[in-house]
Amino acid sequence: MFSLFKKKPLLTAEESAIVVEAIRKAERQTSGEIRVFVESRCRFIDPLDRARELFMKLEMDETEHRNGTLLYVAIKDKQLAIFADAGIHQATGQKYWEDTVAQIISFFNAENYALGLSECVRRIGDALRIYFPFDGDTDKNELPDEIIFGN
Repeated sequence: MFSLFKKKPLLTAEESAIVVEAIRKAERQTSGEIRVFVESRCRFIDPLDRARELFMKLEMDETEHRNGTLLYVAIKDKQLAIFADAGIHQATGQKYWEDTVAQIISFFNAENYALGLSECVRRIGDALRIYFPFDGDTDKNELPDEIIFGN
């Protein structure tokens, strides 16, 4: 069976490109890794649990400096979470992540998802740059930069 109606994408191609460029720009200044996972619905009660599951599934816990960060968004359920690996979470503290989530919520409330994701990535990149600055001799891009789209 098939449908004659196409599902509207969560982000347009142009919006996705904006977010991916934000990831690349942030990662050029740090040894840290940033990934964005977007899906329609969160099958967990707590989106942080889903973010943690995806973080492990995507093997983000295997970065050399334990400085990977996953930005998780479930658009239709209006849920989001940021899961940061031990290295960056300990360096910034919990309040930093709470403030970052509050910032992205303000963009999402205005239905400006691409800008919200990009600004959140920029903010994560700023923290990573401070605590894990880029070293051109040793740093490499350990994880893909593309947005991951779930169901």
